[in-house]
Amino acid sequence: MRSENTKLVSAGVAALARPNGERCNWPAARMASPQSIFRVFAVIALCLFFTLAGATAFAADYRLDPAQVEGPDACGECHKQTVKAWKETHHSSTFKDMPRSDDARAIADKLGISRIKSESDCLTCHFTMALEEAKPTPISGISCESCHSAGADWIDIHSDFGGKDVKAENETPAHKIKRLADSDSAGMIRPSNLYELAANCYSCHTVPNERLVNVGGHTAGSKFELVRWTQGEIRHNVWYTEDNTEASLERRRLFYIIGKMLDYEYALRGVAKATQNAEYAKAMAMRAQRALAFLKKIDETVDNDQLTAIINASASATLKLNNETALLDVASVVAGHARKFADANGSELAGVDAMLPTADKYKGAVFVPQ
Repeated sequence: MRSENTKLVSAGVAALARPNGERCNWPAARMASPQSIFRVFAVIALCLFFTLAGATAFAADYRLDPAQVEGPDACGECHKQTVKAWKETHHSSTFKDMPRSDDARAIADKLGISRIKSESDCLTCHFTMALEEAKPTPISGISCESCHSAGADWIDIHSDFGGKDVKAENETPAHKIKRLADSDSAGMIRPSNLYELAANCYSCHTVPNERLVNVGGHTAGSKFELVRWTQGEIRHNVWYTEDNTEASLERRRLFYIIGKMLDYEYALRGVAKATQNAEYAKAMAMRAQRALAFLKKIDETVDNDQLTAIINASASATLKLNNETALLDVASVVAGHARKFADANGSELAGVDAMLPTADKYKGAVFVPQ
């Protein structure tokens, strides 16, 4: 679904380029004079300008700018086992399976979508978009850059270990520190940036699209929980371990708590943007209440200033329609404290251990490297 600006731009190109129903290819008889030739080149220039402008506006409809996406094959040049693990996940198989799904077809029909892979209501979360022949095109399902950000500005930095013939195992400590810092500065979201990484999960799994839910009948958010999902089939801890080892207990504690913080934040944003007293608004309000209840329960056994601050801020979050400013203000406060919490020492969060999902609850089969 294009933005209104893109539609206007496209209409402008149509009016300029097709005065007689043709497409920038007027008959030779129209080009007999220098003035005609000038007009043709002017039209061509305008076509190019508006096409590029339209592409930029079009990119704004997607979570990633298609012009900046490198694709999973680029990551796989170094991360072969990681990409192999990814190919066995629903994140990968959604590329082929989702458009063929009866449920997806039913939702698309209600929304007036004829081609699932050509409409941004679906493309936003279910696919990775890249430019092919200057056109945004789905190239895979949810992939590396869906979580770690579009790689055009950072992939070369991230994969340079100190020179053409230097491999990761020979990289000097000083160069590694600089490489990782430069990758961060260039926009890469590395696993150490836990808030931003996990926010990418919740920005889709909470389904922040009122029309998709109320009109299309899409589920108003999945039962997403950060530990269960990250430690199951999508686990790809194969760069530093040979057997795809589970995240440490300390890191799982962080995952669990920051996941609840993000669940609360994104549910607040959902209620804030809701315009109708219908399924979406009700589901987001229930999600916010449930996430806050978990945070309060965690606060009983974990002593953490950021957690307490979020609970205190919740007193200003009245879950009702037409309360956008207040709810977004609280969501921003939650986000700020969650970012700070991401740097917490997991060894100090043992009070949450009884709440952590056990391995038998992880989502999907864990990849076993061969």
